[in-house]
Amino acid sequence: MALPSMLWLLAVALLPAPCAALRLGHRDPAGPLPLVIWHGMGDSCCNPLSMGFIKKMVEKKIPGIYVLSLEIGKTLIEDVENSFFLNVNSQVTSVCEILAKDPKLQQGYNAMGFSQGGQFLRAVAQRCPSPPMINLISIGGQHQGVFGLPRCPGESSHICDLIRKTLNAGAYNKAVPFMPKPEHRSSLQLTLFSSHHLT
Repeated sequence: MALPSMLWLLAVALLPAPCAALRLGHRDPAGPLPLVIWHGMGDSCCNPLSMGFIKKMVEKKIPGIYVLSLEIGKTLIEDVENSFFLNVNSQVTSVCEILAKDPKLQQGYNAMGFSQGGQFLRAVAQRCPSPPMINLISIGGQHQGVFGLPRCPGESSHICDLIRKTLNAGAYNKAVPFMPKPEHRSSLQLTLFSSHHLT
């Protein structure tokens, strides 16, 4: 099961953080550094089988930690819909505003993103220096993009080839409303990928 290994990753990444934050002058040594988590596409901030479970697990393993599970929208349904349809730059801007307004994060925080949440938190780290992100853990984030349809055999499946060709044709076309553009990396269209990719 992946959860025990994820706990080790979390512990290794988060334990040195208070020391780093103190050296940077960002932290009162009284408690653990807060954690911000961002879910992946099709999930929500508080699903009890995913992010809600992770949040509770971290709070149980690190007593006194403040965990903010990001919700993009006013409801859980809106959060899920926005993970598919809301412009990535709008999501990152919204999160920067949420973090800047949260008094518990002002001296710094650690961040953990799952799938596209990891990729989007990387954009937050690059674009929003205040409050400071001390560490970023990205689990399954596609920082170099995704090409075609992962794990679909290409040469042995005509369907996979058709899907890849369709993705390549629509990935950077403004007329195609639903396409995870920042994630799709077509080696055939690297210039277009670069112009749409989060930096």
